[in-house]
Order: sequence, then structure tokens, then C-alpha cells
Amino acid sequence: MLSFFSRHFCAVLLLASLTTFGAAVQAESKAALEQSSRQALSLLIKDDPSADALNDKAIAVLVFPKVTKAGLIVGGQYGEGVLWRDGKAVGFYNTAGASVGFQAGAQEFGYALFFMKDSALKALDTAQGFEVGVGPNIVVMDKGMAVSRTTTTIQNDIYAFIFDQRGLMAGLGIQGNKITKINK
Repeated sequence: MLSFFSRHFCAVLLLASLTTFGAAVQAESKAALEQSSRQALSLLIKDDPSADALNDKAIAVLVFPKVTKAGLIVGGQYGEGVLWRDGKAVGFYNTAGASVGFQAGAQEFGYALFFMKDSALKALDTAQGFEVGVGPNIVVMDKGMAVSRTTTTIQNDIYAFIFDQRGLMAGLGIQGNKITKINK
């Protein structure tokens, strides 16, 4: 059982983490979000040939150009993104997560999800939101894996690319992440 001091110390750490995280996250306007999302996708496709190949085959791409993650024991992450289909913005989403464990720091990054199957795309709009790690099969692409992929070996539901990482987040923790449709 936690002592009186330990409970108050944890409460102060939680409040400090959430305050820092809340100050770091600001929602973009619809036009600004579309622009930053389109630019991030263009740069990813230009810099990574496997992302380019996936983009040609994907039925839709969800791009979060900037996700902010911060924490001190307790942490969180948040970002907003755009779902692109046939070159048009067809939806807006947020990604939010919480983590608990030995951790400290702050980080920004972007990520893109390439949806290869209609069933995976349909799962995105479930009433409760899309929980990463539950449902469709997601493969996170790294440089080594991306080199070995060809358009004939692409057989999973969703491929994820993480890009433009800045900052430092160190530690171990238990994390959950959820993607939810939002109105812009």
C-alpha cells in the first residue's frame, strides 16, 4: 500500500505530466491539417520507395503529420490526421494514447497507415474507435523490412510508417493507442 507521501508524490507527477502534455498539444484548423498531412505524405513517398509502392496499391492512407508524446511516470500522446482516398481528404481522425511506467521525456513524430483491404478500412470507423493492436493486422515498416517488400509480397491489412521523430522519450511502459473519427 502506498504511503501518504507516495500517493501525493504520484499525484503531483501525474498532474505535471498531464499539464506539460496538454500545453504541448494544439489542434490545427481543417485547412492547415490537410496541408501538413498532404506534405508529410508527399515527403514520405519521396524519401521511401516502399511507401511509394504501398501508396500506389493502398485503398486509403491515414496520415498523422504530428503526434506529440510526453510523460513523467504517467504520459500521453495526441495527434490529428487526415484520411486520403483517391487523392481527396475523406475524413479526419485523432490518435490518443496513455502510458504508465518508468518513462520521462517528450517526443514528436508522424505516422502513416496504408490501408490495403476494405475490411481494415471499415474497422477504422467502428463506433468505439480503432484500437491499434486489436483487429486488422498492422505491420510497422522499418528500413530493412521496407527494402525486402515488393508489390507481390504485400499481403497484410495495414502497413505503418513512423517518420520525422524529434525529441527523446526514454523508459518502459504499458501503452494503449486509439484512433477516433473527429469532425473538423
